[in-house]
Amino acid sequence: MSLADILALDRVQKQLPLDDSVVKHLRRARLVEGRKPHLYVSASVATATASKAEYIRTRAQDDAFYARLVQDYLTQFGASPRLEIEKLLWDKLSDVLDAAQKRNKISNLLSNMRRAGKISNIGARKAPSWVWIDKMQDKNL
Repeated sequence: MSLADILALDRVQKQLPLDDSVVKHLRRARLVEGRKPHLYVSASVATATASKAEYIRTRAQDDAFYARLVQDYLTQFGASPRLEIEKLLWDKLSDVLDAAQKRNKISNLLSNMRRAGKISNIGARKAPSWVWIDKMQDKNL
């Protein structure tokens, strides 16, 4: 690895801005991941620098992971207000996201699950309460 690559990776770690050409070079070399300006080192660099835990915290999980957490929570405890679902997912979301982005991610996840027919909102607009659809159907039988 060249000195220029090492210095560029240092800037990535410190979340300092990089030129587009440098980012392009680092991507081709598979040294960074993420979207600009929220870049982070790749898995191979994290392995070499013993920062694997930080890599996993910054890398986003797929939506199926978060949906499974919501499903487990709702099947175990029944109805849940939005704030409880936020508490469940908040620290699991990528550390790269700020508070507004985390709220937006949770909103999108709940909306996608609702559209897919997996969850339903049985509360009022001021006090939304989410339930797992199968749990709701079991009570109706």
